[in-house]
Amino acid sequence: MMGAPVGQQDRLFYEFNLEDRVPAGHLLRRLDAVLDLNWLRSELSPFYSHTGRPSVDPELMIRMLLVGYCYSIRSDRRLCQEVELNLAYRWFCRLGLEDTVPDHSTFSVNRHGRFRDSDILRSVFESVVRRCMQAGLVGGEGFAVDASVIEADASRFVRVEGAEIDWTDAQQARRPVREYLEALDDERSPIKPRPKPPGGAKALSPTDPAAAWTTRGRNKVMFGYSLNYLIDMENAVIVDVEATPTRISMEVEATGIMIARTQDRFDLKPRHIAGDNRATQSGCSGLNECDGCL
Repeated sequence: MMGAPVGQQDRLFYEFNLEDRVPAGHLLRRLDAVLDLNWLRSELSPFYSHTGRPSVDPELMIRMLLVGYCYSIRSDRRLCQEVELNLAYRWFCRLGLEDTVPDHSTFSVNRHGRFRDSDILRSVFESVVRRCMQAGLVGGEGFAVDASVIEADASRFVRVEGAEIDWTDAQQARRPVREYLEALDDERSPIKPRPKPPGGAKALSPTDPAAAWTTRGRNKVMFGYSLNYLIDMENAVIVDVEATPTRISMEVEATGIMIARTQDRFDLKPRHIAGDNRATQSGCSGLNECDGCL
């Protein structure tokens, strides 16, 4: 017997439980079982005003960012659209069917505001690492180091040859330019460019001057950053991360920074480090902290 045609959507009331719509083995359900963000609101409370309109729940934004990371959703706008439509995403973010999804601009404001001022994203990251250590997933004997190149939000067709720009007032008002100029006066800044980088300064972006002109991305040339990872070799758990402009010298320095920070935060000191040819040939600064590279 042929079934009834679909498309009858004229019911006024539905009996619906969002909990029942997420399969038991779903990735987000497994993640939710071990994720603890109860501490987050108290950690961020000093960065919120006691007056004015109530803000978007910070735990909601962190959970949405985790959804974007797990499912490779890099656009804030698209992330909000996906959470709006996907029932499993809504369940993980503690949103009901009628709850409003935050506007995509909320993420940009918080990422460059209170999230950055409080360093909350690193706190979330380190809490996950500690949970992995408690579960016995981190050996601490050997680390691997590598970097992924990320294209900067700066056109490769708009650049200034050399390392000097006569900045206008309008350009200096932009956040990336303002932070770059401040970094020039701070010897400890991780984005401070060298006076004469290897091969000489070839190009500078007037939009994002901290980005490095590189040939290591998907295009022949582009402005980019390196996302450096320190990975425990026991179960491939990332124990630290450091972003730098895409320059070999800075990637090597980032290795030393990550090793020192991992020892300080987690009391982990590797006996050996595995790296690619670029790290070993450049003289990894992390060699002073361990027995050597593989």
